[in-house]
Amino acid sequence: MNQNASSATTARSPFNQTHSTALRIWHWVTFLTITFILLTVLFASTLLNPRSNSVAVQKILKEKSVEITEQQAFGVAHFFDDKMWDLHKLLGYGLAFLVLARIVIEFTQSQEEKVKSRMKNALTLFKQNGVDKKEFKHYLIVKWSYSLFYLIILYMAISGLCMAFGRDLGIPRELNHTIKEIHGFCQYLIYAFVLFHLIGVIYADLGKTKGIVSGMINGGLK
Repeated sequence: MNQNASSATTARSPFNQTHSTALRIWHWVTFLTITFILLTVLFASTLLNPRSNSVAVQKILKEKSVEITEQQAFGVAHFFDDKMWDLHKLLGYGLAFLVLARIVIEFTQSQEEKVKSRMKNALTLFKQNGVDKKEFKHYLIVKWSYSLFYLIILYMAISGLCMAFGRDLGIPRELNHTIKEIHGFCQYLIYAFVLFHLIGVIYADLGKTKGIVSGMINGGLK
């Protein structure tokens, strides 16, 4: 009887976990912040692209019998694009705060809910005989991917601040350009992570790890 109970405990999916209120609030606020940041990039790069809209500005004003140069039209179109990037910058400040908040939350979490403890526990279970190692291996890969995601977000926050205050910080133009290039590349890594994260969570919740989504809302199994 006790052996069966122990086996059931060992085989219990590591994905069915409890989540503190602070972590749940951080998760959803961060999700919304990143979503809006990605939307600002999308809109600024498409609908509000000044190079595309400057032609439309010239055409509309010409219909109103107002003649302007291409440079002037570009300046008008760029105004709205700048507004979107200003919003992007404000959201970036929010993301930087959330990165700092996540570090603080990790230190204030109970020992059981710390990322390090959960990975160590899953690794211990993975090494035991008579368990489904595939599930625990998958769990460890997911946790490592989260850690990588946190590092990418940390870089995005720091690099964003460097670009915003580069002149004040005395960052050379060449270095600032490199930081911007890497910043732009990392956004595609975030797109990929968000996509695979959503697919993975939905697949897990519909499979044998039921309640993984609701767990991030109500705190999970107690």
